[in-house]
Parts: sequence; C-alpha cells; structure tokens
Amino acid sequence: MKLQELYRQRKSSFWSKVLPFVPYIFQSGVAVLFLLLLIAFSAWYTAFLQNLPPGLPVLWILLILLGPLTVYSSFRTYMQPADVIFLLPQEAGMSEYLKPAFRNGIVYKLIGLYILLLTVWPLYIRSDLEVRHPLWLIVSVLFVLKLLSAYGAWQELRISTARARMGYRLLRWSFLWLMLAAWLWQPAWKSALFTVLVGINYVLALRFPMKHNVPWENLIAAEKSGAARVMLLLGWFVDVPAEGQKVIRRRWLSAFGNRIPWSRAGAYRYLLTKTFIRSELLGIIARLTLLGMLIVGWNGQTWLGAAIYLFFIFLAGTQLSALRHVHSDTPADAYYPIPVGSRPKEIVNLATRVLSGIAVVLWIPMIFGPGGNLTYLIGSLAVGIVLVVGLRSTWKRKWREEEEE
Repeated sequence: MKLQELYRQRKSSFWSKVLPFVPYIFQSGVAVLFLLLLIAFSAWYTAFLQNLPPGLPVLWILLILLGPLTVYSSFRTYMQPADVIFLLPQEAGMSEYLKPAFRNGIVYKLIGLYILLLTVWPLYIRSDLEVRHPLWLIVSVLFVLKLLSAYGAWQELRISTARARMGYRLLRWSFLWLMLAAWLWQPAWKSALFTVLVGINYVLALRFPMKHNVPWENLIAAEKSGAARVMLLLGWFVDVPAEGQKVIRRRWLSAFGNRIPWSRAGAYRYLLTKTFIRSELLGIIARLTLLGMLIVGWNGQTWLGAAIYLFFIFLAGTQLSALRHVHSDTPADAYYPIPVGSRPKEIVNLATRVLSGIAVVLWIPMIFGPGGNLTYLIGSLAVGIVLVVGLRSTWKRKWREEEEE
C-alpha cells in the first residue's frame, strides 16, 4: 500500500467537499466588510506609524502578536476511525503517511506567521529600542522556534496519558514564549545561548513520558476537531454538513445549564446550553472577547475605539450564528421532548443573551481607556445595543424561514 498516495487522496477528498462553498464566502456581505475594514486598517496603520506615541510598548505588542502564531501547532492527518483496524498492520511504516501532515502543518502556519511579521515590522524598526535585530535574523529565529514547537506538539500527540499531554503543552507554550521574549529584549548572543540551553532541555524532557508509536486515537480525535473547525468557519456564510466537534469538559460552567427549569418548554434550551458550554465555539468567543477588550481598551474613548468595539460585536455575532447548525441534522427530537417550533426561538434567545453580555464586557475597558470623550463612551454602548437588537431581528427572520423550509 502506498501510504503517501493514500494521504493525498484523503486530502483531495476532504477539500473537494469544502471548495464548492468558497464562492459563497466571496458573495457574502461579511467578505466585503472584511475587505473594507482591511482598507481602513491600512490607512489607520500608515498614519499611526507616522506618529508613534511616546512610550509605546512595542516589544510587548510584538510578543503578544507573534507569540501565539509561533507556538500554535496542529496537523491535518485526515485519519479515520476505521484506520485503527485497517491501517494497523502498516504501523511500522506509518511515518511515510505522517510526514506530509507534519510538513504541511509547519509550512502553512509559517506563511501566516511571516505575513504578520512583515505587517508589524515597520512598527519595530521605527521604534526607539536599545536592542534591534535585522529582519533576516528574526525570520530565521521564528523558523527555528516554529520547528521546535511543531516537534513538541507532535510528541505531545504521542504521549499516552491526557494529564501528561496537558502538562507538556503548558511546558511548550512557556518555553517558546520565553525564547521569543529573549530574542526581542536581549542581544543576539545572549538570546542564542538561552535558546540553545532551553531547547536542549525541552527536547530531553520530551523523552521521559511514555509514548505510542502511532497515537491512533489522538490523531483521529485531532482530525475530527480540525475538520469541525473548517466547517464551523464555512457555517458563517452557508449551510454546510455538520462535523463531529470536540467535546470539552467545563464543569465550572455546568451550573448555567442546571438552572434551566426541568420542563418540556425548556428541553431544547437545556440541550442547546449544554452543547454550547462544552463546544469549541465557547472557546472561540472567549478568546475573541479578550482580544477585543485589549484593543478597545488601548484605543479608549475615541472614534477608533468605538469602531473597533462595534466591529468585535459584529464578529462575535457572526461566530454565534453557528449555533443554528447545532443538532440540525441529529434526531434530538426523538429522545428529547422538544416542542415544535422551539428550536429557532431558543437559538435566537441564547445567541442574543451571549452577545448582549459580550457587548457589555467589551464596553467596560472603554471606561478606563484614554480619550475622556463621554460622547464616544455612551454612544458606543447605545449603538452596540442597537447592533445586538438588529442582529437578533435578522437571525429571527432568517432562521425562522429556514425552519419553515
């Protein structure tokens, strides 16, 4: 069996299901809005570079922006549950199948990382820093750190216990952020020495935990999660077939679902709330909200802060629109006493409540931000509430029509 050919066939099969939906992305209003915002950001960024505020924490900005993309690593293996049986005899030669997945997992993320680096590089060279490295050196450093992170992430998949995987994931994020910070703040020779010492110790530490030769179950679960993220992204623009998503235990949030009255009228509300709490969508919303709070608070009570505030509300609303695909193709009404017509109503109510909370949380940093303009402060919240109400009306009309069809 030619394992590399099998990998290429599976990759082609998956993306042949995704590519037909791509034209809908370009036809949607979200894509046009993103293009307009990109143009507006380019104009603002150019003006910002020409008048850099004194005392701007450039190095911290670079660390926050470059750090996650440098450390984050994932791999699309396109493995299927049946591989545990049918590919098990090929376990000794599975490296032939997995090498393209490892290589692609590095190349595509490096492209995004270098695009971000070129975007923030003018900010780096225009700032008054004591230590400044040439572009070729930073590019080389990010390449080495990305390779080290990818190697660590791959070894984490092979670790046999979930607790050890979590511990080594935390170790990888800590070490890589420290190495990147060293290259931003310290001279080249000190940073190189620190990177070599920490890197060697990290690689040696990866040899201690017990590992599978081929982590079948972990690779299959990671592939399901990766495919679900792609479908979740497409779900913003068009109805797509649902994919199995990763279930995340969040026991500290279970009380939100347990407070729902145990009745037939609240059956789908209970099911939807529990699903949202345990889904990756909640993590995406939380990270997006934290990023929005940071950027909104930085710009404060200005027209730009207000525009960014409204933009992040719209982004969160776009993410929450994926709730309409939850249990859309599962026979939930066969084992839950769900009243007829309650599904779109409960989806709209949950999305509205979550978005209203996000609008308030995003607005709080504006109170403490610079500017001192009460018009922008109060007006932003008012327009944000109007935007939430407008999105609710749009969802209510659109999703009710979809249910009727």
